[in-house]
Amino acid sequence: MKEKPFTMQNMLFAFAGFAAGILNGLLGAGGGTIAVPIFRKSGMKEADCHATSVAVILPLCLLSAGFYLFRGDVSISDALPYLPWMLAGSLIGAWLLPRCRAVWLRRIFGLLMLWAALRMLF
Repeated sequence: MKEKPFTMQNMLFAFAGFAAGILNGLLGAGGGTIAVPIFRKSGMKEADCHATSVAVILPLCLLSAGFYLFRGDVSISDALPYLPWMLAGSLIGAWLLPRCRAVWLRRIFGLLMLWAALRMLF
């Protein structure tokens, strides 16, 4: 049976995707804070939620970065000192993700969200 295009759940997912894009462009990769819980609500396994979030956020980050570079808000030379460390961290994180239990992924993600919220408030 073909799924109805305008179900409440599909509308929620569409709104969440829109909000993730806005957050990502506005805050810089903040879209994952919406994407991961929405993916979880759709029935994905915990590790798959985080991996899919990275895959979805990548094009959003590239698009946002392109706009910032085009407007002159940032330059490649500003980012270069951080790139090797971020790439190394990404490799380690991708290696660790399938080795972490779902409960620890939720706890780490929750702590990260709390830290980000507190940092933004104070």
